Amino acid sequence: MNRIRRDLLWFDCTAAFIAGAAVLLLSGWLSALYRLPRELLVVMSIITLVFGTFSFSLARRRERPAILIRTLIFANASWAVVAAVPGVYFATTASVFGLLHFAAEVIFVGGLAMLEWSQRDRLKFAL
Repeated sequence: MNRIRRDLLWFDCTAAFIAGAAVLLLSGWLSALYRLPRELLVVMSIITLVFGTFSFSLARRRERPAILIRTLIFANASWAVVAAVPGVYFATTASVFGLLHFAAEVIFVGGLAMLEWSQRDRLKFAL
């Protein structure tokens, strides 16, 4: 359990930074592969990088206010819902790869929100 306290928020911010940067850098290529507007991928990438910055700001703290932990969890859960919207909207035009990307994002970020919720009291303090 101590490892979760120490590593979960670092995992959150690292995953957000990697995913956000990768999709942003590859947005032109992914747009063609996914058959989705590049602007959508760029906006989603920027939002993901903002999430990563916020979770990084929490990960580096020794003590984390409960309200900020809950804010991160709420943001992740909300993003899991919001990320499903383009998947539904573009269901008939996006490629299988694009739809899989949305599905993976919903599952990953939603799962992260659930895990963080289950550990919310332990996440208040880093080791």
